[in-house]
Parts: sequence; structure tokens; C-alpha cells
Amino acid sequence: MGLIFNADEIFEMAEQIERNGAKFYREAAKNASSDDIKQMLLDMAVMEDEHLETFEQMREQLTGRETGATVFDPDNEAALYLQTMADSHGSEGMKSPAMKLTGRESTKQVLEAAIGAERDSVLFYVGLKDLVPANAGKDKVEAVIKEEISHIATISRKLKELK
Repeated sequence: MGLIFNADEIFEMAEQIERNGAKFYREAAKNASSDDIKQMLLDMAVMEDEHLETFEQMREQLTGRETGATVFDPDNEAALYLQTMADSHGSEGMKSPAMKLTGRESTKQVLEAAIGAERDSVLFYVGLKDLVPANAGKDKVEAVIKEEISHIATISRKLKELK
């Protein structure tokens, strides 16, 4: 029997991924080679915090049906699996984001890396969406994907400003 996740569980993972993303950007800001890059990274951390808040609000609006268990899980293995997926997913799609940024990158390189990471998150959520049946909140998972796409658009606009 395959695992089926409800929207609450998907949001739990999304929240962890966003927490990881904010942590990554704040850590990267500590190693920034210029004030401009540092501020850009801190701004990205704030956007991750806003995403986290959005996901938390969306999660609070779920109905009892959307938060209910969809599989028999007496040993809480599904929760452990979700936590492992969110942790190994890293920060916005990167396995080990701290290894990618040294603080010597240009603002353009940092933004390009961020766009790639956000794109990976969209792919992550699209894959997870297929695990959620329509009656368990699939529409809410689709809203998460739209939020991530919006994040990519925001970063893309900042990247265009540099050209």
C-alpha cells in the first residue's frame, strides 16, 4: 500500500522547507562579500518567512476532513517519513545549500541559485500533489505551488533589475 498524504501533512513539509530556506539565506548572509549581497540574502530570508506564514495560515484553514489521517499508521511512520523528506529536501530544493554559497558570489549568481532552488521546490510540491486525493485538500496543495511560482517571479524581477 502506497502512502497517501493529506493537505495538513503536505503543509507540514512545506513549512519545514520554508524554515530551512530562511535559515539558509540568513546563514549565507553571514558570509556575504558585500553589503549589497548581504541585504539581498536577508531580504530573501524575509520572503521565506512570509511564505512560511502563508502556509501556516493556509494550514489553519484546513477542514477536519483535510487534516485527518488517510492511512492506518499506528507507529507514526508517515510523520517520520514526512520529516525526513522535508529535512533531506534541504532549503528550497537544495540538498546542501550552505555548500553552494561561499559569500564570494555576485548578486546575479545568488539570485540565479535562488531561482533554481525555488524551481526545485515547485517540482517537489507538484510531485507531492499527486499523493493527495482531491477530497483531502489537493486544491490547497495547488495553492502552495502557486505561492512558490510567485516567489520565482519575485526573484526573477530582482534579477532583471541587475541587467
